[in-house]
Amino acid sequence: MEGGFFSGQMLIAMPGIGDPRFERAVILICAHDAEHAMGLAVNRPVEGLTVPDLLERLEIESTIRLPEDLVLMGGPVETQRGFVLHTDDYGVEHSLQIGGGVALTATRDALEAMASPDEHPRRSLLALGYAGWGAGQLENEIKENVWLTCDADEGLIFGDDYENKWTRALAKLGVDPQFLGSSAGRA
Repeated sequence: MEGGFFSGQMLIAMPGIGDPRFERAVILICAHDAEHAMGLAVNRPVEGLTVPDLLERLEIESTIRLPEDLVLMGGPVETQRGFVLHTDDYGVEHSLQIGGGVALTATRDALEAMASPDEHPRRSLLALGYAGWGAGQLENEIKENVWLTCDADEGLIFGDDYENKWTRALAKLGVDPQFLGSSAGRA
């Protein structure tokens, strides 16, 4: 956490978060400052929608065989907007450097790079929508124990074991989910 902000950190939803859109969510915070915070859920696949399917719908021709990675639901805000989260070995001037070797690009260039043999990032994921917070909102939710935070790593961000990412993120903190209560608060 740099300067009191959580960019580059993972949020882990506590049980009983009270919002089904974030139940067991693992979110990478992509941007955070005094005015807002923005992140992408990395464990919410859109069933039946793969990256190759979406690129085909957008008329982006792939010159390589793309893995059948699922598109993720990044969050409930602007769900028709796409975001490419990728390793920072690929980047354009419009890429947002998140830290830890990860960047975010929300332009068609990134989608085209995913389908290119020469330009594609080493690892990437495609998400629709994002999670957003207003000034001070995320900090308050963390104080209220709605979220736990942990360091991000490539396995949590880009791995395709979506069902177990929440448990794996908790394990990074030494937390066994069976010992977590479903009500938020402070002791």
